Amino acid sequence: MPGWESLFVAEIGAAAALAGLIFVGVSINLSRVLSVEGLEEPALEALLLLLAVLVISTLALVPGQPTWVVGTEVLVAGVVFWLTILIVQLRNLPKVDAQWRPRFVRSMVFSQVATVPYILSGVVILLRGADGLYWMVPGIIASFVTAVVTAWVLLIEINR
Repeated sequence: MPGWESLFVAEIGAAAALAGLIFVGVSINLSRVLSVEGLEEPALEALLLLLAVLVISTLALVPGQPTWVVGTEVLVAGVVFWLTILIVQLRNLPKVDAQWRPRFVRSMVFSQVATVPYILSGVVILLRGADGLYWMVPGIIASFVTAVVTAWVLLIEINR
């Protein structure tokens, strides 16, 4: 996948840094996070989204892979992350306090917007080759936006 290496290397670094920020937010406010029913799951979702960026970018960087292998890896990883996040969300929905429900619903939407492009990317890579990599970009951006918003909630909003 010539020309994409720099993007994927940058995304791995950014995903790792943001995952660290989520861990800091949870660590600093652990008692508050655990005291608000249903708030720990959005932190898990944000970490899963960042892990998706890290895993998928890493898979795309493996040298010498045929395009169909990259497409299969991206598709499988996308489906696994999409299903995992969806299960976490659906299990958590009934527990979310009314005060946090609008944020939770926004988080659900953003998480879906972030993971579905990986699935589309895998399918398009399998059907049309490297053109499918362009579908990863909106997924990566949505993953970062969701993680930053979640980090903000865990660091700032939770204490209001």
